[in-house]
Amino acid sequence: MSESPYIFDITAENFEQIVINGSFEVPVLVDFWATWCQPCQVLMPLLAQLAEEYQGKFILAKVNTEEQQAVAAQFGIRSIPTVKVFRHGAEVDEFAGALPETEIHAFLDKHLPRESDGAVATAEQLFAAGDAEGALAILTPAQAADPANPRVLVALAQVQAELCNWDAANAALDALPAEQQASPEVAALRGQMHFASVAPAAEEIPALQARLEQDPQDSEARYRLSIAQVMAGDPAAAMDGLLDLMMRDRGYADDAARQALLKLFDMLADDPMVAQARRRMFNLLH
Repeated sequence: MSESPYIFDITAENFEQIVINGSFEVPVLVDFWATWCQPCQVLMPLLAQLAEEYQGKFILAKVNTEEQQAVAAQFGIRSIPTVKVFRHGAEVDEFAGALPETEIHAFLDKHLPRESDGAVATAEQLFAAGDAEGALAILTPAQAADPANPRVLVALAQVQAELCNWDAANAALDALPAEQQASPEVAALRGQMHFASVAPAAEEIPALQARLEQDPQDSEARYRLSIAQVMAGDPAAAMDGLLDLMMRDRGYADDAARQALLKLFDMLADDPMVAQARRRMFNLLH
């Protein structure tokens, strides 16, 4: 074991205590390394230095993959260095290779608790209770005080979207670091915001349905009804409608059907219906 109270050498015997149990207190960074690995020799001193600088805000757990092959195999380690983050008993993030210090700081900041996180927790409670205005009143000064906190930005985007403040919601997401903008959570939120911003009003739907019944080639009616189905919680029907529109009128509104499908796929993430719809879309495209 290291002499530092923030750095530990991990074995199969102490993994659960230090990594799993410890992650309920603070984030635990697990560094998988080996003595022969040159990038590991660059990364490890940097992680150790940061562990000392952060004074217990995270724990550094080192796994020598030569000596602890069972632990490395358990997590499917195929290249080193690989660093995994554990929080609340589960793996939540990772990176591979010897990143520069600035990128490691940015990586850590996504997981370390910040003072403004308390505002996020309070705002989320208000938002869940239906008080979006109250949540906004808490998140706005929190963002001003800590503009780089991604948790504040994502929560703010959700609240602004609920209030139909689309420009403000997109601005909050645009302020996120580039790597987080590409995350599934943000992609799904952008998709939800897109559909909410273009969905027809409830009173318009009967007229759109009548139009489509009278003219199955009415691309606008088919497109807008598909968007309404997304908002009504019927993504399967929405995908059918959008795929049908692609087949009938691929050029409608600059390929709007395909663009909407891609956003819907982001929203649904790993839902099994996505794979089937992707195959149908691929066949239409080719």
